[in-house]
Parts: sequence; C-alpha cells; structure tokens
Amino acid sequence: MLCFIFCFLLGRFCDIIYGMKLRNTCFLFAVSCVLAGPAVAGWQYDGVYIGDGYYQDDGSRFVLSVRGGASVGFGQTKNDVGAIVTRYYVDPTQTMVAPEGYCQATGACTDWTYAGYGDLAEVPTDKNLNTFSFAAGASVGWTLPNLPQWRFEFGWDTITKSDYNASPMFKGDIALAGGSSDYVISVESASVNSELSTDVFSVMAFHDFFDGMYKPVGQFIPYVGFGVGYADTKTVLNLSDPYGDIAYQLDLAQYGEIIDNNGIKSIEFYKSTRNTANVAGILSFGASYGLTQQMFFDFGVRAMYIPRVKWGLTNIDDTKHREFFSAENLIYINAMAGIRFEF
Repeated sequence: MLCFIFCFLLGRFCDIIYGMKLRNTCFLFAVSCVLAGPAVAGWQYDGVYIGDGYYQDDGSRFVLSVRGGASVGFGQTKNDVGAIVTRYYVDPTQTMVAPEGYCQATGACTDWTYAGYGDLAEVPTDKNLNTFSFAAGASVGWTLPNLPQWRFEFGWDTITKSDYNASPMFKGDIALAGGSSDYVISVESASVNSELSTDVFSVMAFHDFFDGMYKPVGQFIPYVGFGVGYADTKTVLNLSDPYGDIAYQLDLAQYGEIIDNNGIKSIEFYKSTRNTANVAGILSFGASYGLTQQMFFDFGVRAMYIPRVKWGLTNIDDTKHREFFSAENLIYINAMAGIRFEF
C-alpha cells in the first residue's frame, strides 16, 4: 500500500513539473514501481506462495562459502620396495660390514669375505609422515526447507605442497643368508626428498545448533558436519643412494640414468611423480557468527582420513612404474576461517 501511494504521488509530481509532454513516461515509471512490489517480496521470502502477494518463508537458502587456513598431516610410512637383494661383505677383522655398492665405489673390499645377501624389503622405514602446509576451500549448497538447521554442501578443499624428507629412508636389522656365517647386521638405506599435495572433492552434511527458522545475528552458532569425498594426492619423489646399496641393482637401472665414474657405475634416479586416488572420510566441527542474516563469519576444523598415499619410481617416459614407499592411514587436520553467505 505504501509503495502504491508513493508511486501515485510520484506520477502527480511528474505531471505538475513536466506537463503533458513527459506525463506518459512518468506514468510508466510509476506503474513499474507498483509492479516491483510483489517481485521483490517473492525474491526476499523464498518459500510457498499463500496468496495476496504473501509468501511463507520455509527457511531454505542457497549457501556459498570460501575459507582458508593451515593444515597438519600425519601417517604411518611403509616399505614398498619389494625384493631388492643386496650382497654384503665383511672385513677380515670383523669390524665392518659393507654393501656391494660401497665396495665397488671405494675399491676397498678386495680382501674382504662374502657375508651373504639381504632383502631390503624386510627393513622398516625410519621416519613417519608429519607435515605442515596451507589449506583453502570453497563450497556451494543449500539449507533444507522447513529444516534450516541442516545444510548440505558440495565442496572442494586443497592442501598445498608439503615436504617429506628422510635420510635414511629405511633403517633396521636384517639377517643375511648365503654366507659362510650367520650375520645380523644393521642396515641404513636410501635417501628421499619428496613432496605431496592433495585435492578433496566432498559432499558434506552440517547441523547448525539454533532454534527457530532464522539463524540469530550477533551470536555464535556451533555446528558439526560429516561427509565423504574423492581425494587425489600428488607425490613427487627424488631418490638418492648415499649408502651404496641400491644404485647397483639391475632391476632399478630403468628408473634412472647410469653414471660411469672411472669404471664405477651408479644410477642417478629420475624425479618421479605419482597420483593416488582415495575415498576420504571427513568430520567437521566449528562455529559461525552471524554478521547479518545473509553473512556469517565461520571458523571450523576439518579432519580428513585418507587410507593410503603412494610414492613410486618412474622411467624417463613414464611408461613403467615401481612402488617405493607409502603412507597409510593419512589424516589431515585443517583449521580454517572463512565467510559463508546464505541467500
């Protein structure tokens, strides 16, 4: 009614000021003002039309959010090299046992005796995964009609590049076989310099703890969430052999360039990249603060479980692959702040 009165007065004002010449233009503007009333009402109050220009708001909203923060990750590493058999030699005084690679590189084992062979696959990893990186994400979704405490979101989270470095990569005792005596020796093997980064595409359900049909303004609203996602993790591996026990293995020669240094051969391994796909489980909790009925400041924590991430060797044209180690039961904990809009 107020809109109609305003538009009528506006039309009369135009008639008095501008006269007959612009009366029609002002009249059309006044009519458009009248028609705008129901249109605005329908946009502002999404829900069921109950007649006479009135809508019953059912609490459903379109949701859009962006966020960013920090991430920590941890997991248990596992030896995946398979069977790499290394021969070992012992000096005459029984004070040192060295792998064949060391003997070839130094030429110091001519008077040593053969001690036996050992399988590197039996040696455990020396360092578990523990990383720190940054995280960011975005989501779209909606709140349920007549149940505005529940919202569902399709989201994307990215966990930026972090490092995992270990030297030695593998460390432990190994029993030798095939020699003149039984030896149990302590083995240190391989050095890795590596990276990993992860993208997660998820479907999440959230429950906001408040009463009524409208989220309160100027108050904290706690929430919990859960969901599943598709996790794609990219790993980059740089492998070196400072302990002289893997670069002389013939089955690894295709994963690097053979270097001949005055008759002593070694392998310079290629930089290798691998992607691992997983189904991820996600839990979330946090709180939002209502700045307006449409805008909320959000702080939350997301815990993402990824069953396994792999690092592997590749040849120069990426046609052959070999697993080297992995991280099992990987968990990312992301603490992020952001803004959520509900229209």
